[in-house]
Amino acid sequence: MTTLKYIYWQDEDMWLGYLEEYPDYMTQGDTPEELQENLRDIYQELTNNSIPSVRHVGELAVA
Repeated sequence: MTTLKYIYWQDEDMWLGYLEEYPDYMTQGDTPEELQENLRDIYQELTNNSIPSVRHVGELAVA
């Protein structure tokens, strides 16, 4: 099982969030559970090439 970190917050009645690795792709839900399900759906779309030109976050070591 893969685990992913996500950023989320509540804005009035909605829960908003995005996957830490894919900050350009935000979603929402009426409940935290619905938000998590929507984040899972986005992850599937991002990783099976359903969404073109996906941006990624990387790490770079510098001296």
